[in-house]
Amino acid sequence: MKEFFISFIIGAISCSIGFKYYIWFFSIGYGIAIAAIGIYLLIIFNSILVLETILSCILFIVYGLRLSIYLGIRESKSSYNDKMKGEIKPTDTISMIAKISIWISCSLLYAFMTCPVTFRLMNTNINSNIDILYRISLIITLLGIIIETLADYQKNSAKKNNPHRFVDTGLYKIVRCPNYFGELLLWTGVFIGGINIYYYYYYWIFSVLGYILIIYVMFSGARRLEIRQNKSYSDDNEYQEYVKNTPIIIPLIPIYSVEKYSFLVA
Repeated sequence: MKEFFISFIIGAISCSIGFKYYIWFFSIGYGIAIAAIGIYLLIIFNSILVLETILSCILFIVYGLRLSIYLGIRESKSSYNDKMKGEIKPTDTISMIAKISIWISCSLLYAFMTCPVTFRLMNTNINSNIDILYRISLIITLLGIIIETLADYQKNSAKKNNPHRFVDTGLYKIVRCPNYFGELLLWTGVFIGGINIYYYYYYWIFSVLGYILIIYVMFSGARRLEIRQNKSYSDDNEYQEYVKNTPIIIPLIPIYSVEKYSFLVA
């Protein structure tokens, strides 16, 4: 279990930038932590890696670096910070105890989310015999990263052309939060890739916890976005029609609103 514990430590070190701005624990620090864990796994297990497990680590690195850079650029813009005022508490209002609690919770979450790959690499006897399920999981993970990246690009492009209009072009025609859907797809792939190597009860507990928690985080993010958009476009008839006919986070699944679910802390 030391490999898992080290993943937790690496995640904690990586997201510790949140002590400067607490939101960074689960934004920029999130991306850095996932990338750092991917690098750690490549180094520590270098002697037993095969093509598929190398790809898993590389996908962590690519995903994490892209996300942290994207969020860093976005959060450096005054327009974004102005928009988020009142929605995100100022860092100086968060106590040190609260910051430490968030830091530890986020670090554990990142270790849980990546542990299906960690556990696979810990079991050296199975790494030379990669099954079809794991290859399928890699495709799902890659597809999730592509969808999330494309969604961010399409939203940025649409906002440059018309910053005061909601986005309903490209992937946003299909689902209102395609970036969150891409994230769900990514971590679904990671979870599926470990299903047949969860040999011990704590493998299952850690992996399921990570998967359930990231689903919760994504739906909470979708709720927060929905509340903000409902305020911004309350008088826009096109927007009202859009939300009635476009699923909020999962394509083809008729869930059009999560605003009423207060347990999804926004």
